[in-house]
Amino acid sequence: MQKVRLDKSNGAHRGPSEVISRYLEAIYYMWSEGEPLRSARLADWLGVSRPTVTIALRRMARDGMVRMTRSKEIELTPAGMTAAESIVRRHRIMERWLTDGLGLDWVTADEEAARLEHAVSDVVEKRLYESLGRPKTCPHGNPIPGHSKPVPRELRLARLQTGSRAAITRVSEVAEREAPRLLAYLHDRGLTPGRKLKVVEVDDVGRTMRVTAGDGEVTLSHETAGKLWVVPSKKG
Repeated sequence: MQKVRLDKSNGAHRGPSEVISRYLEAIYYMWSEGEPLRSARLADWLGVSRPTVTIALRRMARDGMVRMTRSKEIELTPAGMTAAESIVRRHRIMERWLTDGLGLDWVTADEEAARLEHAVSDVVEKRLYESLGRPKTCPHGNPIPGHSKPVPRELRLARLQTGSRAAITRVSEVAEREAPRLLAYLHDRGLTPGRKLKVVEVDDVGRTMRVTAGDGEVTLSHETAGKLWVVPSKKG
């Protein structure tokens, strides 16, 4: 695996291989979602065997990208974080271009961005970012590393109680990568960044939540509600 470096001759970004980039990206997403960074979870996320993950992590540790904590969790090193942020930044800018510029839907844009992000140079990335008006987030509301940060006070919708009001800030990366059908479901029902909603009922026994958003009402499982990040209204 090649270490991250910049080829000054043409401005092209020579980063990790495509396979290692997938690992860095997944680890970054898990970290940003507050998920436990363990090998078994990473294997599930990437759809590969645990021995395959173990081999990859050893290579990444050798190249200074990750390290294991005393609790056996994966941790990005400063070099690993820089490389991961670069990959995620490029992906989210590509998503913006594919949705805002080409009119693709959420799911298709995410899939295509995953294919294109490895072939885009620093020069093209920066030009796209400028031409798009310097966006702060991807279409799903997630911040673009280096250009914005998570919204203060945000929490998962599943944590709200009956009567609470809030505004959606972003859709979890878990929904983007592990449940594309859910991503389409949320989009079709208008549960998108900026949408204001009210929690009508929380059913702790049935593990569901009923919310109103716009002119419609939607019943969500607690699991689905946990994939939407919101900022509660100060008035409740």
